[in-house]
Amino acid sequence: MNNANDNSDHNGDINDINEDTNDPGDIDGIDEVAYDLVEKELRRAAAILDPVPAQLLQIAVEAFALHDLDARIAELTFDSVVDAIPVRGATDVPRMLTFHAGGVTVDVELTAQGLMGQVLPPQPAGIEVLSGPQAGSPLTTDDMGRFTYDEPPAGPFALRLRTGEGVLVTDWVTA
Repeated sequence: MNNANDNSDHNGDINDINEDTNDPGDIDGIDEVAYDLVEKELRRAAAILDPVPAQLLQIAVEAFALHDLDARIAELTFDSVVDAIPVRGATDVPRMLTFHAGGVTVDVELTAQGLMGQVLPPQPAGIEVLSGPQAGSPLTTDDMGRFTYDEPPAGPFALRLRTGEGVLVTDWVTA
C-alpha cells in the first residue's frame, strides 16, 4: 500500500510540473517579454537588411483600402491643383477635390485646418478618413450630406463611405 501512496504522490508532482510548463506566458522557460524583444530586434534587422520597396508598400496600402470586396471606386474627376486656373496673389487657397462613382459625387475641400465635404445626392453615410493601414476616423454626414474632419490628413489619404447602397472608396490622394 505504501507503494500505491508513493505513486500517487509522484503523480501529483508530475501534474504540478506539467501545469507549470503549459503556462502560455512561459514557453520553454522563456517569458513572453523576451520573445517580444527578440521579435522587435528581428523586425529592425529585416527593415535594415531587406526593406520593403516603396512601390510595394504603396500597393499594400491601396489594397488595404479595398478590403471591402464589394466597394465601388470613386474616381478623382477634379483636382484644383491640376485642373483649376491659379489666381495670382492668392495664398492659402483650399484644395478642391471631386470624386464620382455611379450616381454618387463626393466634393471635398482640403485646408490646413482639416477637410470638409458633401455627398451628393444628399444621403446619410458613415465616412472614414483612411490614412495608411491604421483604422480610419469615423464621421457621419448631416441631413444635407455634409461632413467635416478637424485635422488635415498627413500624406496620402482616401475616404471610405458606407451608404444604404453599399461601400464606396475614393482614389488615394496626397494631401
